[in-house]
Amino acid sequence: MPKDDNIKRGGQSSRRGGRSSSNKAGYANAYRELIGSVAALVPFLVALGCARTWMTLMFSSPGQLQLAAAPLDIHMVFDYAFSLIMIAIAVGVRRIVPILDRIWAKVVSLLGMLIATGCAIVLTTLPLEAVAASSAGGVLYVVQGISGGIGYGVFLMLWAEALGYLSIPRIVVYDSGARLLAVVIAFFCEGFDALRLSIMLAVLPCVAVACIQYVYQKTPESERQKTPYPKHSYPWKLFALLACYCFAYGLNAENIAYGAGMHSSWSTALVMIALLAYTFFFSRRWGLRVLYRSPVLLIVCGFLLIPLGGVMGNLFAGYLIAMSYTLMSSLVAFLLYDISKHFGIAVIAFMAIRHAEQLLVIWGQNAASLLKAGVDPATYSIAITATVVVLVLVATVILFSERELASKWGVTVLDAETMSQSAPEEELTKMRCDELAAQYHLSPREKEILELIAQGDSPKEIAKKLFIAEGTLKAHTRHIYEKMGINRRKQLITLLGIDRA
Repeated sequence: MPKDDNIKRGGQSSRRGGRSSSNKAGYANAYRELIGSVAALVPFLVALGCARTWMTLMFSSPGQLQLAAAPLDIHMVFDYAFSLIMIAIAVGVRRIVPILDRIWAKVVSLLGMLIATGCAIVLTTLPLEAVAASSAGGVLYVVQGISGGIGYGVFLMLWAEALGYLSIPRIVVYDSGARLLAVVIAFFCEGFDALRLSIMLAVLPCVAVACIQYVYQKTPESERQKTPYPKHSYPWKLFALLACYCFAYGLNAENIAYGAGMHSSWSTALVMIALLAYTFFFSRRWGLRVLYRSPVLLIVCGFLLIPLGGVMGNLFAGYLIAMSYTLMSSLVAFLLYDISKHFGIAVIAFMAIRHAEQLLVIWGQNAASLLKAGVDPATYSIAITATVVVLVLVATVILFSERELASKWGVTVLDAETMSQSAPEEELTKMRCDELAAQYHLSPREKEILELIAQGDSPKEIAKKLFIAEGTLKAHTRHIYEKMGINRRKQLITLLGIDRA
């Protein structure tokens, strides 16, 4: 064989070996990134998943112990305690943020849930007649609801702050995944006997709080909630929108079939699966804007099915109404996270009010009960339907009053002096990104990438925040360059008018 052929073949073999080594290194890096993503994801999923499962098993599942002598329904006690602690947090939020730094918050959350668990175990081990006949049984019953509402409410604030530093796509994935996990765990736990169920009710709060503590310790110091944050008004449009849905849901709560509902139910599972699927497969093209219009359609379809009557009509109507409420509640939460990140406001200042609106569901149920007791069935049905139609119309007007979903929704900063020095520059940069996105007809995903580039994030950081592959990011970036008629990142920075020095 000629010497030149040997050299040529040796060179080709060397290149193949180099490519093979490069591929192996690429696979190894991708594997490490995957393991790192899963390791970051699991504590978030387990934290909220365990807490929601605990709440479902304690206060939402059928077959809970009901005392004939109890002054109030335990679900009502829990809901009022939960809503009142949310109001208290909203009022005193500036004194307690960052709440993840407060040891007492984690202690209150854990003890509240464990005390409620202890009361439930004691009540279920005693004879029902003895518990109903004694005043001590009624006291334990009320303590269970109050301590459970307080403990679970404080936990949700810990969770909200832990989630607040993530990008919006990751928040959607983590929140939806955790709520889906809660449905699965609750499904298996409901088949347990009394002993195993008692053990699970004691273990779940411990695991939830431990995971929150782990997430807090792994959060970089630079990304934690900063204080002080600026005084501000509230996104009243979002709260009014959710209030309409809460009251409408409460009016028709008695029509919600078994398997549907606002907690860890199958209707919740369907919504969470839809959110996860949309985020992974369709949000790159359309963003989340399509989802914000869907709850109106769901609730309208649900109420159109109610007059049809029959088992299947009521079943589908109940599922559609429950899914509409769950979807709107989740999407309002995502918008509140976005507003919080944009203005540097503590997210629990918004989330506490969002959770406190649970009271409107109760008041909707009470209004429906009073109306049902005072009029004949035909008039009752007409009155409920008319009220809901008005609420849906009001919600629709509020929803379509904003041209852009990522808007302020009524928020204004009241004391600019307390804002960080970079805030005015960030506001100008965002305005410039909005102008360029409109001028060059960028898609929602391309606009999101443009804003992150303007913030100075590296491609790796952008891919991590948006939960996409770096190859996908390169394709989006190339499309941005093509639309703007440029070919380098430096030209884009110049076009944005940003001084990197």
